[in-house]
Amino acid sequence: MVLFSEVIEKIKDIISEQTVGKKVFDKDVAAALSISQAKFATMKKRGSIPYKQILEFCAVKKISVNWLFFDQAVDMLKAQTDKFFRVRYFADIRASAGGGAEVFDEGYELITLDEKIMYSMVGSGSTQLEAIHVDGESMEPTLQDGSIVFVDRSQTNIKKDGIFIASTVGGLFIKRIRQRADGMVELISDNKNYTPEILSPDEITIVGKVVGNIESL
Repeated sequence: MVLFSEVIEKIKDIISEQTVGKKVFDKDVAAALSISQAKFATMKKRGSIPYKQILEFCAVKKISVNWLFFDQAVDMLKAQTDKFFRVRYFADIRASAGGGAEVFDEGYELITLDEKIMYSMVGSGSTQLEAIHVDGESMEPTLQDGSIVFVDRSQTNIKKDGIFIASTVGGLFIKRIRQRADGMVELISDNKNYTPEILSPDEITIVGKVVGNIESL
């Protein structure tokens, strides 16, 4: 079991390497993870690990997530590749914020995740996942603004229920997608304040299916 205190102490060690001679406090960790001190204190009391923020921290610092959570060295990861997931994390991509499917080809960080973490957060057996952010409230309460979603690009069949990432002339969207009897494609938001959008099949490309997410904190 991963303990909040152990993970935070490692993060303090990382921060201390950049602030030689200065003691690192919880407030410094909160700042490094972009979490308010009050929220961090609540999470510490509950032992709730901020996975989303830690993933971003590791991506920026180019730190192995597996080392942080499980003390696993990089050479160990290479020797046991089949036990781990490599996720392309696109920190700058926001579904519903514009940009087509081609933006998935560059500007990413590779995150290596232990299968225990992946199953606990995603519950998917796919080993070809990509991660992007949710932008906006159109999929609330299912997906919160700022959440990280894991996308399986091998799953593009909209006849199966689920939430998909779609590329359109209007940008990149995360919606429930249904093909109507007349052939038109309907983009449906979970937030009832947003009306469905109707497109013709040649106006939309299914990028992949959302198979899991980490909620914003």
